[in-house]
Amino acid sequence: MSDVIKGLYEVIKDRRQNPQEGSYTCYLFSKGTDKILKKVGEECAEVIIAAKNEKKEDTVNEICDLAYHVLVLMAEQGIAVEDVAEVLEERRKKIGNLKKFHKTDRNS
Repeated sequence: MSDVIKGLYEVIKDRRQNPQEGSYTCYLFSKGTDKILKKVGEECAEVIIAAKNEKKEDTVNEICDLAYHVLVLMAEQGIAVEDVAEVLEERRKKIGNLKKFHKTDRNS
């Protein structure tokens, strides 16, 4: 999976450096961070709705849309896939180390 994400990220970065007419990715970059963030938020909501409706195919598709828009945001902000992978790897090493619950967490 990491090869797929890295490959898509490279395409996104290339679109940023070499705009192509008709490219949705280039459109997002041309509109700037606010538009990209709006799309990330919309896709987040769509993941929630699809998951709530328990439709696996829809949920998978919405997760893919969200991942794509997050990668666009990363490229816009100069965040490399490796930056995220490094943090995730550190977190993976901490599996099993539960944080203490907050009062609000206990009531949920």
